[in-house]
Amino acid sequence: MNKYFLFVIITCAYAIAIAQTDNRIIIGTVDSVQSKILNEKRKIWVHVPESDPVGLFSSVRYPVVYLLDGDDHFSSVVGMIERMNHSSANPVSPDMIVVGIPNTNRTRDLTPTKSAIDPPFVEDSSMIKISGGGEKFMSFIEKELIPYIDSIYPTAPYRIFIGHSLGGLMVMNAVVNHPKLFTSYICIDPSMWWNKATFLKTVENTLSTENFKGKTLYLGIANTLEDGMDISTVRNDTTSESRHIRSILELDDFIKADHPKDLRYASKYYPDDDHNSAAMITEYDALRFIFKGFQFELSTKYLFDTTFNLAAMIENHYAENVSKIYGYKVFPPETLMNMFGYQLLIMKQLTKAGDFFEMNVKNYPDSYNAYDSYGDYYRAIDNKVKAIENYKKALTLNSGLTITKEKLEKLEE
Repeated sequence: MNKYFLFVIITCAYAIAIAQTDNRIIIGTVDSVQSKILNEKRKIWVHVPESDPVGLFSSVRYPVVYLLDGDDHFSSVVGMIERMNHSSANPVSPDMIVVGIPNTNRTRDLTPTKSAIDPPFVEDSSMIKISGGGEKFMSFIEKELIPYIDSIYPTAPYRIFIGHSLGGLMVMNAVVNHPKLFTSYICIDPSMWWNKATFLKTVENTLSTENFKGKTLYLGIANTLEDGMDISTVRNDTTSESRHIRSILELDDFIKADHPKDLRYASKYYPDDDHNSAAMITEYDALRFIFKGFQFELSTKYLFDTTFNLAAMIENHYAENVSKIYGYKVFPPETLMNMFGYQLLIMKQLTKAGDFFEMNVKNYPDSYNAYDSYGDYYRAIDNKVKAIENYKKALTLNSGLTITKEKLEKLEE
């Protein structure tokens, strides 16, 4: 069996487990928060993963993505995260809750300061009049939105903040003025030119002095060059038309040269994407960068070598690599380990299967399914005493398990 076929077998088993059971495909719900700070009701779009639609496993808490311009980017970001997690039994990133924040007054909320008239970007006083509400908007996110999400949804203490254009400007505002609010930041072609780039100087001054231990920032730079320019020559240009990309390149050059303390940073220039199209590819590359090391090495030799403890390798990967990414202890997902166990039972790799079921019992001692599955393993190796013991334990955690009762009664006969 080659590596490709191995992935096909395990992926199919995983896909069946998460399939929809009705005729609708739903990626989220519309919720709302009544904001006293903004004096308005704010709609939010929320996606919560359905990794266990039938409720077999222990409850799971998820990292949260907070997404500015949610009405534009929600569906693409949700689809991307779902694909990256569910494309195989060896996902490249975790399942995550996505909170899209649609706009009500974009210029007001996504500008940290008021601006002067600044052609060609700010050409009239009406835009200036409503601008500069960014800090109030961040206060809404910090004091009202995040506490609400944490109280209603199964969140983990890992947050990602994503913004594009003026939203990218607000991401940088969060980096320097609210550094403890989020763990990682995805900044997409930000409007660092805002207010004649005075906020850019504020960002640079703060990045020089603060400690960003445990923080990750990814910067995507779109191709907004004028004809005849390239990424090198534009740095020496002085025309207003190139100020957008010049301000972003200045930010990028500064971070690379100054090395803000302990900030994990990467950036990329996308020559084939303009200001609008750069969003999706930046988000994808950023998530791959943020969760680099999340995916474990899966090879047929690990599966068929009877002397290799695959379960221990995966458990160590989560302890050493994944927990380091998160900043706190993370166990291998119960659902995924359960699936590995049954797949190995089918393949008659009984010892390896037992390792996975034993791991789940150890990591999820309150899961009735973990004990039921462990009972199935002992039944497969004809250890009736241990099988009965684990089925009884499952029933103490959930007395309504009809199938478990039937299995127990047959063994006790």
